[in-house]
Amino acid sequence: MSLAEVLAIAVGLAMDAAAVSLGAAAANHASNGRATFRLAFHFGLFQFMMPVAGWAAGAAVASRIAAVDHWVAFALLAFVGGRMVWAGVKGDGRETFSRDPSRGVTLVLLSVATSIDALAVGWTLAMLGARIWYAAVTIGLVTGTLSVVAIRLGNRLGATVGRRMEVVGGVILLLIGTRILFQHLGVTF
Repeated sequence: MSLAEVLAIAVGLAMDAAAVSLGAAAANHASNGRATFRLAFHFGLFQFMMPVAGWAAGAAVASRIAAVDHWVAFALLAFVGGRMVWAGVKGDGRETFSRDPSRGVTLVLLSVATSIDALAVGWTLAMLGARIWYAAVTIGLVTGTLSVVAIRLGNRLGATVGRRMEVVGGVILLLIGTRILFQHLGVTF
């Protein structure tokens, strides 16, 4: 898997965390350095850990489904990307908070919720034979960085941008899934 593909996956996966970060900042819950660090660190850490966990689970079954792995990869990425697009278009209200999301159980729950997609992507990476540590570190760093950027933007722009970022991330994952499918089917463009 090329650096460009890993970066595209990382950006796509980071959109949930960036949307939540933007919403937290827009709600004035991430206006100081400590809150920014907590959100970015935890989102990046969970986005790093989930692909590794998914890869470990996927590596155990990868050889058994090698004949259809491209269809499985496409289905997983299409599901995750489609869900992100739907949530971004539908607007499920995750961008608004009544309490500080950068502390305690709320922070852990948001970290898990924004990184659960990375579990499925990790499983997909195992089936593709990708190097997990390289991908996981990249995903974690991109997520942490984009979370900081989103917090800075959220402090300036407000909550209206959050859902659009999630749609962009979902579209990126859908395009990557389609490319993997076409590549394995021998279709080039």
